[in-house]
Amino acid sequence: MAPSPGSIKRVLLKLSGESLARSGETGINPEVAAEIAGEVAAVARLGIETAIVVGGGNLIRGASFAKMGTNRATADQMGMLATSINSLALQDALERCGIETRAMSAFEMESLMEPYIRRRAIRHLEKGRVVILAGGTGNPYFTTDTASALRATELGVDAILKATKVDGVYTSDPKTDPGAERLTAITFKEALQRDLRVMDRTAFTLCMENDMPIMVFDMYAPGNMVKAVTGEPIGTWVTSGS
Repeated sequence: MAPSPGSIKRVLLKLSGESLARSGETGINPEVAAEIAGEVAAVARLGIETAIVVGGGNLIRGASFAKMGTNRATADQMGMLATSINSLALQDALERCGIETRAMSAFEMESLMEPYIRRRAIRHLEKGRVVILAGGTGNPYFTTDTASALRATELGVDAILKATKVDGVYTSDPKTDPGAERLTAITFKEALQRDLRVMDRTAFTLCMENDMPIMVFDMYAPGNMVKAVTGEPIGTWVTSGS
């Protein structure tokens, strides 16, 4: 079942790389990064420990390069570097909001950010620092969805907040089906049976096996991240149902 109001103490926010740009843009829009930082800062100021995993699709999509002939491992490494650029942009935006932040990489980038060490990341969270987790899992062939599920499980968060451009999970694509209905809650098994694709299958299975709740919500609506962690009825909770 969904976490009860007030029970969430630690979360992991999953952002797509595209969330750092306006619709139709590529790259990083500093104004958008500042807006996202403001939403995260509001949650951090509530005393909720916050980790972030951000994708790199606004800069490069490794899977697309692989389809055009680039070695898949190399293409994915390029994508992991893109997540690191986005992580540094978010770190800067958060620190300009007055939030102490640590960026940690799954592969060595010592002159730019700390290496990811689970116990160190937990310690940063306990000290009230926002932790940005760059580089995916550090391995090719895994998406940032999977990195989010893995890190959320390792860090013992209470929920994954999956930020999207829609206000939850729908029975079908609301862009093409005017009869699509938003679900307020759904179980992992139901989402798989309906093929709703909340996350990629590897990530989703990892969450299901570890009973990791997922909140799918619209990051672009101001205040929604605070509403998600304080139990207001927004978005869609995906849980084990037990």
